[in-house]
Amino acid sequence: MGVGKSTIGMRLAALTDKKFIDSDSEIINSTGVSIDLIFEIEGEEGFRKRENSIIAELTALENIVLATGGGVVLSADNRACLKRSGTVIYLKASPEHLLERTVKDRKRPLLQTDDRLGKIKELLKTRGALYEELADIIIITDDRDVKDIVNKIYQKL
Repeated sequence: MGVGKSTIGMRLAALTDKKFIDSDSEIINSTGVSIDLIFEIEGEEGFRKRENSIIAELTALENIVLATGGGVVLSADNRACLKRSGTVIYLKASPEHLLERTVKDRKRPLLQTDDRLGKIKELLKTRGALYEELADIIIITDDRDVKDIVNKIYQKL
């Protein structure tokens, strides 16, 4: 959440001549409402059901770069879909870096709390091992510019 998946994904897609798709954008397009409204009405569980459905659909496509929401790894089904569909890249950042990138963002439902840093640390603790287990490539993004990150991914591919 806030690591730059969409920005980096778009640039990587352009570099590799693939189509870029953001799973959260696809959920918004299919429902006609924002992610935060889905969370408000259906809760996280309702959102995760929608996410699972869209991930199954998108991972069946070929020749794409897919940026997923940060919690996609919480579902074993999602992890299996991602693992069998292509190369999984984990863009890893420190909690402090993520806080800096999301401090003014009011559209991330899970970060609407007084203790954003604490929440980010909690999310990373819950998800970190899953990300690392799933990833084919891990890129540390702290203090690196987008071009450098994209080039590093491209070299590893």
